[in-house]
Amino acid sequence: MTMRSTLGRVRGLGPAQGGVADWWGQRVTAAALVPLAAWFVIALLAHFGEGAPQTAAWLAGPWNAVLLLALLIALFRHLALGLQVVIEDYIQGEPARLAAVLGMKAVLGLFWLAGMVAVLKLTFRG
Repeated sequence: MTMRSTLGRVRGLGPAQGGVADWWGQRVTAAALVPLAAWFVIALLAHFGEGAPQTAAWLAGPWNAVLLLALLIALFRHLALGLQVVIEDYIQGEPARLAAVLGMKAVLGLFWLAGMVAVLKLTFRG
């Protein structure tokens, strides 16, 4: 015997009435991070030993800037989804859980914004 309604069984929704979008979001961002992280590591290793101005000039190229922005977006989205799952699983009490999720998202949002501004500043430097 199940406590779910017929409609809930058909839609496959759990007690929270959701979660599938976050699950898919983690899988999609993880799939995006594989080639983006590989590109980033290989590219930095290829420019290892060059000076900071040469590496900055290379990173300021349009395609490199776009890939770096995509890496930041995927990385921080994946990180936020993963940390939210950990917080929701291990912090007891709704007020504490809500405060932890909001605080985590605020801190990650600030770091994400700082990264985006740094890439854009590097790309559009005069």
